[in-house]
Amino acid sequence: MSHLIRAEVRRLLATRMWCGLLLAAALLGGGMMSAMALAGPENFDPPMPGLDTETGVRSILGILGYTAFVPAAVGALAVTSEYRNGTAAVTFLFAPRRWRVLVAKLSAYGIAGLAYGLILAGTAAGALFGVAAARGVPLGLPAGTVLALLARIGLAMVVYLLIGVGVGALLRNQVVALCIVIGYLYLGEPVLMMIPGVNALYPVLPGGATAALTDFTYLADAMSQQLGSTPVQLLPPAAGALLLTGYALAAALIAVVLPMRRDLT
Repeated sequence: MSHLIRAEVRRLLATRMWCGLLLAAALLGGGMMSAMALAGPENFDPPMPGLDTETGVRSILGILGYTAFVPAAVGALAVTSEYRNGTAAVTFLFAPRRWRVLVAKLSAYGIAGLAYGLILAGTAAGALFGVAAARGVPLGLPAGTVLALLARIGLAMVVYLLIGVGVGALLRNQVVALCIVIGYLYLGEPVLMMIPGVNALYPVLPGGATAALTDFTYLADAMSQQLGSTPVQLLPPAAGALLLTGYALAAALIAVVLPMRRDLT
C-alpha cells in the first residue's frame, strides 16, 4: 500500500495544479488576512467589530472558511481529469485491486489537503499577528485561541478537498463537477441562508458545520438581523467537527465505491 501512496503523491506533485493550490493557500491566507487586518474590520462596509474585540477576531478568521471552494474545486478537478485523460484506467492495469489504488489516491489527496490547510493557516497567523503588532492593536483573543481556530480551519480544508474528490467521482464530468462545487459552496449556501424556513438547514450543511467548528456566528447573525428573521442556531463546535468528519467519510466512500462498480473507459 505504501508504494501506491508514494506513487500517487509523485503523480500529484508532477502537475502544476498542486503548485497552484499551495500558492493559492499562501495568497488567500497571508494576502487576504493582511488586507483585512490592515483595513481594519471596523472600516468594512458594513462595519464589523475591530481586532481588539473577540467578535472581530473570530469574524475575520471565520471569513477564511469561505475560501473552502478552492480545495473542493481542486479535488473535483483532480478526479475528473483522471477520467478525462484515462490515467485511472492505466493505473488499474498495473494494480488490479482497485480499492487499494483508490485508498492510495484518497491518502494522497488528504496529504495535499493537509498541506493546503497548513499553509493557509500558517500564513494567515503570520499576517494577523504581524499586522496587529505593526498597527499596535491588541488582539481580542489570546494567541493560543487564535492558533487553535486557524488549526480547525486548516483541518476543515482537508474535508472540503475530499468532498470535491467525492463530487468528481460521482459526476465524472469536469465542467459539471466544478460548476456544482464552486456554485454551491460560493453561492448556494449563502443564498439558502436568506430563504426563511430553508435557512434552518444551514447548520447541518458543510458551511454551517465549518462555522460551528470555528464558532463563526457573525455572518449568520448579521444576515438574520438584516432579514428580520430568527437567528440561525449553529451546532456546538464538537458537533460541527463530527458532522464535517461525516461529510469527509461520505465523500471518501463515494470516491472508493463508485469507481469499483463503474466502467472507467
